[in-house]
Amino acid sequence: MSASRPALVIVGAGPRGTGLLERIAANAPELYAGTGLDIHLVDPHPPGAGRIWRAAQSPLLWMNSHAEDVTMFTDETVEMAGPVREGPTLHEWAGLDGRTFADRRIQGDYLRWVYDRAVADLPRGVTVHHHPRRALRVSGPPEGRQQVWLEGRPRPLLADLVVLAVGHLDAEPDAEQAHLAAYAREHGLVHLPPDYTADSDLTALKPGEPVLVRGFGLAFVDLMVLLTEGRGGRYEGDAYLPSGREPVLYVGSRRGVPYHSKIGYDWTGERPPLPRFFGPAEVGELRARPKGFDFRRDVWPLVEKELGFAHYHRLFTAHPERTTVAWRDFEEKYAAGDAADIEALVASAVPDPGDRLDLAALDRPLDGVRYGSHEEFQDGLREYIDGDLTRRHDARHSADLGVFLGLLSVYGQLIRLGSLGPWWHGFFSYLASGPPGPRLRQMLALSRAGLLRFTGADLTVAAEDGVFRASSPTVPGFSVEARALVEARLPEPTVGRARDTLLRELHADGAAETPDGLLRVDPGDGRILDRDGRPHPRRFALGPYTDGRTPGAFTRPRTGGPAFRQNDATARAALALLRDLTRSAAA
Repeated sequence: MSASRPALVIVGAGPRGTGLLERIAANAPELYAGTGLDIHLVDPHPPGAGRIWRAAQSPLLWMNSHAEDVTMFTDETVEMAGPVREGPTLHEWAGLDGRTFADRRIQGDYLRWVYDRAVADLPRGVTVHHHPRRALRVSGPPEGRQQVWLEGRPRPLLADLVVLAVGHLDAEPDAEQAHLAAYAREHGLVHLPPDYTADSDLTALKPGEPVLVRGFGLAFVDLMVLLTEGRGGRYEGDAYLPSGREPVLYVGSRRGVPYHSKIGYDWTGERPPLPRFFGPAEVGELRARPKGFDFRRDVWPLVEKELGFAHYHRLFTAHPERTTVAWRDFEEKYAAGDAADIEALVASAVPDPGDRLDLAALDRPLDGVRYGSHEEFQDGLREYIDGDLTRRHDARHSADLGVFLGLLSVYGQLIRLGSLGPWWHGFFSYLASGPPGPRLRQMLALSRAGLLRFTGADLTVAAEDGVFRASSPTVPGFSVEARALVEARLPEPTVGRARDTLLRELHADGAAETPDGLLRVDPGDGRILDRDGRPHPRRFALGPYTDGRTPGAFTRPRTGGPAFRQNDATARAALALLRDLTRSAAA
């Protein structure tokens, strides 16, 4: 690296770092005409794919999106200052059926191609260097060059600007996990803490033995696949034929049900005009409040009204025979009404309760539900899963797809407000980012085969009498004991407990965190904020460990792409700063 050339270090070369590089290439012709630029990508994993989408993982692990719903490229729906540079979706690039759930290695190949294209599109004089190492810390004065220290290198990379795009983080255990791990060591048990499932060592989970699993989302789906098909079992029609090497999984969670199936039909007809009740004006008003705002009191009513609008717009315009009034009349009263008014309006205008949106019931379907026996609950939850599959693949219920679009719109607005706590992200993932329908059908087959047992909602796990014991109020009086416990979820992305020394050092150096442990960043351009709310002039951060977290680093085409908007803003801010530094040095 020449000392005379400006340098940008991007820590993390997975899809987020790749998306940022694509936006740098798109914006550089307008914003940067300096004397060359060195871009250093720091990541021990291959550029493009990164850790999550790397080639070295089981081909049994799928994406949870249709191939036609995955793009790394912007379109006119993305609200950004930079130019649109369109490109193929995953299914167009790979020549796949658009409704395919591709395996993750194919997505990794697509991401590598996007990375190579972005590098090729950079202006002449801009050079990319990949360093297959971990970044350990960043030092340097706010107004001076930064030093990025790498594992195994005695001298740091020098950088005029640093962007962190490190993705999902490993974390040190919290107090509960530390206690469970210590108990497991003392009693010769197996305890697998929160982790990315593809990186977990599952060999200690023995054939035929019960395994308690806490978590019923996408991490559980990966676990289920690796412990069944991954051990030689196979599916024939609606039946699962075991290999004999599978453990017996007892799964439960806070909700006690799996994430909702991906919707299995395409959108047709008019889209709801979003945002309608929760857009930039409402976000601006909330941010301008001198005393701040409360999510449940001030934000959630707007979100609820927005999602209801998306739902009923679709119901009235696509299925008017199931309503009793004209959409225009309904919309006028809906817009003017408060929560009580809307409840009465919906009750009179939508006769079938199955056509009404009840977000509380969707969020906690087992609240207050009790079963007389464990076996009765198995039948009940199989019926619930089968009903979810049927509904999510039947276009007569396309109001659900309206809600999905509403969720995407809402998320795009919420990230402008900063951290709102972990509940919203979990709620969004549960409704909008669930598993492919075939995975739920496999759950049903495994349940019928006796290898998957449902334990209920509000699952509690006790470490006592030399074992782990799980119980749930869903089945009063029932409990199950096991010598193995798996926490099927990603670690919470808290800066203070990150195993990544880079983020812990930033925190110790004065970077601010939210009450739930996320790194605070400027919502405008992603610059890292200090504890007085001041943006660092040379350090940026993007990703799920920040309070600007988005639904993902890539998105469904023509849905606004919040991550793309952030990438563009950060790329433009970085290029403008590098341009100004170059001019100052030349003056």
